[in-house]
Amino acid sequence: MEGDALRGHLELLLLAALASEEQHGYALIEWLRTQSEGALDLGEGSVYPALRRLEAAGWVTSSWRSDGGRRKRIYRLTKRGEERLRREREGWDDLVRTVGLVLEAS
Repeated sequence: MEGDALRGHLELLLLAALASEEQHGYALIEWLRTQSEGALDLGEGSVYPALRRLEAAGWVTSSWRSDGGRRKRIYRLTKRGEERLRREREGWDDLVRTVGLVLEAS
């Protein structure tokens, strides 16, 4: 999937990825790749800045954990993030419905 198609949706995808469980950044990248059957092959250079933006907005929080001697930053959805995800999903559903109406009419 090309970057232009993702622009503006990466943060929604990350919120959705964190809805079921907390994860570290690389695990989020792998989860999105797996769930999208390889269509979302995102780089660290786009995912980590997006996670920092989500954290600055108060939609996710993070903490450091050690795993086998390696430190990992673990991200989790906040209550505000859950609400944001709900609103974003509603907006996405509206967009898909609207685009579908236009495409069906053509």
